[in-house]
Amino acid sequence: MMINLEDGNKVSDKQELIRNFCIIAHIDHGKSTLADRMLEVTHVIDMGSHEALVLDDMELEKERGITIKSHAIRMEYEKDGKTYILNLIDTPGHVDFSYEVSRSLASCDGALLIVDASQGIEAQTMSNMYLAMENDLEIIPVINKIDLPKADVEGTEHDIVENIGVLQENVYKISAKTGVGVEELIDGLIKDIPPPTGVSDKPTKALIFDSYFDKYRGVIILVRIFDGNLNKGDSIRLLSTNKEYAIEEIGYLGLKQIPTKGLKTGEVGYIIANIKNISDARVGDTITTAENGCTEVLPGFEEPKPMVYSGVFPLDKDDHENLRDALGKLSLNDASLTYEPESSLALGFGFRCGFLGMLHLEIVKERLSREYNVLIITTTPSVKFLINMENGTQKIIYNPVDMPDPAGIANIEEPIMDIEVIVPSEYVGNIMNLVQERRGIQKDMQYIDEKRLSIHYEMPLIEIIFDFYDRLKSLSRGYASLDYSFKEFRVADVVKVDMMINSERVDAMSFICHADKAYNWGKSITQKLKEVIPKQQFKVALQASIGAKIIARSTINALRKNVTAKCYGGDITRKKKLLEKQKEGKKRMKEIGSVQVPQEAFLEVLKADRG
Repeated sequence: MMINLEDGNKVSDKQELIRNFCIIAHIDHGKSTLADRMLEVTHVIDMGSHEALVLDDMELEKERGITIKSHAIRMEYEKDGKTYILNLIDTPGHVDFSYEVSRSLASCDGALLIVDASQGIEAQTMSNMYLAMENDLEIIPVINKIDLPKADVEGTEHDIVENIGVLQENVYKISAKTGVGVEELIDGLIKDIPPPTGVSDKPTKALIFDSYFDKYRGVIILVRIFDGNLNKGDSIRLLSTNKEYAIEEIGYLGLKQIPTKGLKTGEVGYIIANIKNISDARVGDTITTAENGCTEVLPGFEEPKPMVYSGVFPLDKDDHENLRDALGKLSLNDASLTYEPESSLALGFGFRCGFLGMLHLEIVKERLSREYNVLIITTTPSVKFLINMENGTQKIIYNPVDMPDPAGIANIEEPIMDIEVIVPSEYVGNIMNLVQERRGIQKDMQYIDEKRLSIHYEMPLIEIIFDFYDRLKSLSRGYASLDYSFKEFRVADVVKVDMMINSERVDAMSFICHADKAYNWGKSITQKLKEVIPKQQFKVALQASIGAKIIARSTINALRKNVTAKCYGGDITRKKKLLEKQKEGKKRMKEIGSVQVPQEAFLEVLKADRG
């Protein structure tokens, strides 16, 4: 029997019937497909009458097979004469969104750990599993895609038993695509995942695990209630900002929002409270009542920290205001996206944007193009550097153009990441060479099983953000997986390299790199530019320099008109005279000529080899 959710009084408030859980998995291991099958089994959606990947509502998510924005949904399931409330709190699957994953995990009491039977345990799966363990979640291991011809179910099961320490009989085997084993899995999560704990008489304490902006209703907050209750009309306080709001609407998360009178201890739902700015409702913040509320915050709250910075400029200079509006709208739904005005001699007016990582940057670029019809060009990505000056002050720079005069610099610190690579043993040599090239320091190496290893390194972020992931995949034929997290800032011998075209600095192409890499990076970029900048009537020098010192150069030879073509006879001195005249003209042109740099040149800079 389905229970009417419109009236909060008719839904059982017994906490033992509530299960709050999430699904954690590596990219493309079937998380969103499993969510579809669970929604069908619990009759939230009708079988076969919906699009695939119901919870992935962005076109970009369905195309790439990744979850970019986390989702949550409430399901009801009849078992043994009882109606259980299953709250699925979805999580993004990429390392760039690890903070959002951690807050989703903190809202749950258990997690389904999905492992692809054809690919085995991946680095991000392990990373998210450790996060789940830190949050004391009950972990239910699930082997997915058992229907695939290449599925190694026994080998994957052995890995899970060895690495997670569970009994073999507690590993569920399913095919999310066909639905095999999904009903048994739901029965298992009801049995194994504990109901939420919490006391309804205590001061209210709720966790924001997600928030997004609706242009008609303002910020919509998704919450898990740990203690106490929240009701429509209550005044609430957000502890990180100490701001107060009145709840206008509160309810459950079905396929559509289902208003109710209130949320009780252990429940998951949404709140609308006339909040205008998403920065006032940060993911991970604690909500309490304005009167007699709790004073201690739930652990784990952090401000989002951009790791990668890039200049974003409109292809058409008339689109500058459209780009400003588009970034403003995107930031309403994405508190981790930061932007501030920036100008470039080469590209005009634009914005310096901060991103969580390279995938986040790619997603923003795609969304600007698809959703807002603004075509953009991005400058060479950079990271945050700490500049310690001789006079004892410290500067933070995000843009190579802001690098101070080297004469006053004591040292420069760059961000170092802890990285974990899981790779089949036959590709270990290739991966170790790659990481050594990128200044990685090996910390330890562990065998997961007889075929695969987990290797831990410390590595500069600037070496990761360009093509490291692509090289990792190509050298391991797609089998290696990567996870990384920030460790510390460390003093390094890094320099600013300027790119010059015909002796004019192009500020949008400047970059910061390690001194040992400056020549290779500079030479690679000058060669790329030589391929895309069209020939002029005069020679064009493409140079990379550190200060006044030229470290690399390529030359675009001049277009040459055959001025002697009309000389079909006569004395040879006539031809020489014409060639000398042309030579003098070329010299004068070089002195006054300027080079138009095509947009493709800026794109090619990003593709240059950074080995």
